[in-house]
Amino acid sequence: MSTQIQERPDTTTDERTDDDAPKFFHYVKKNKIAESAVMGTHVVALCGEVFPVTKSPKPGSPVCPECKKVYDGLRPGGD
Repeated sequence: MSTQIQERPDTTTDERTDDDAPKFFHYVKKNKIAESAVMGTHVVALCGEVFPVTKSPKPGSPVCPECKKVYDGLRPGGD
């Protein structure tokens, strides 16, 4: 009986395109971010957009203009 080893072909799972990057990042309630990232539940942004959290913004990332407008109109310290 002969044993042969078959090598696995090289593959990549990182097939990112320019379309993969979000156009804007949205403001959502802090306590919902982790839940969405772990459980896959959807969050509601201040602008009304509904989506699951899949990416984390980096400093300087573009912010949704509608979310920013709503956020700027909120009272300081309010939840």
